Amino acid sequence: MSSIQENWTGAKTLVDPRVPMRWGAFYVAEFRIRNMLKWLSAIIAFGLGNPVLYLLSIGIGIGSMIKNPIDGVPYLTFLAPALLATAAIQGAMDEVTFPTIEGFVWTRVFYSMNNTAISSRQIVDGVMIAAMTRCLLQVMLYELILLLFGAIPLGSIAVLTLASLLAGWGFAAVMLSVTVFIKDDDGFFAIVGRFILAPMFMFSGTYFPLASLPIWLQWIGWISPVWHSTDLGRALSYGHQVEPWLLVVHVLYLGALGVIGMVTAYPQFRKRLAE
Repeated sequence: MSSIQENWTGAKTLVDPRVPMRWGAFYVAEFRIRNMLKWLSAIIAFGLGNPVLYLLSIGIGIGSMIKNPIDGVPYLTFLAPALLATAAIQGAMDEVTFPTIEGFVWTRVFYSMNNTAISSRQIVDGVMIAAMTRCLLQVMLYELILLLFGAIPLGSIAVLTLASLLAGWGFAAVMLSVTVFIKDDDGFFAIVGRFILAPMFMFSGTYFPLASLPIWLQWIGWISPVWHSTDLGRALSYGHQVEPWLLVVHVLYLGALGVIGMVTAYPQFRKRLAE
């Protein structure tokens, strides 16, 4: 008996609580990504099929009737940054909305996680890491199709990806901070899609420069992450003329959305997990 006691290393060595305390956000992200992999074929099919259909119908169909370059570039090149920003927002949003309700209501897995050494803050970070992984995958699939259609040059991939990810993170963080208050869906996300996402896409300089809209509609673009990301992407990818101060505003605005969303989500997750 004494030899067993002498050789036993103890529970702290067998299960070191410092590991989840240090890497908890990545464990949460791994859990979410493993769930995501169950639908990988659908994610890839949507990520490839949606841009193909859209570019065939809008970019090439309507674009073929636009003979003169817009902003000095072919119509597809002008359209591409807006399509990527929208794809990034949609992909990231999908991973912070229903999965959050699932974690709190349907499976209550967030409560199980929080009963370990994983903190509420790490759960928020893990959900966002997984969301941005989905966001990056969706943007890269879209960029692949845009490259095949000749809409963007290979050299613009990095800057367009960065601009799109900023939009995805900013909007997803805000949606995460909102979703934590929701007890059940009840059509809320359908309302977001119809009355927030659709107007953002339509009135953010997607099809033509924002200045072409009546002044009483331009404000939608000014507050839309789609426009800030699109204008930034156009400036960085093909030299769209933007004042330097406005480029700074684009980055700061998208960054501020992300920071405000995350800072708001942290205490709300902690509060709800304590219920």
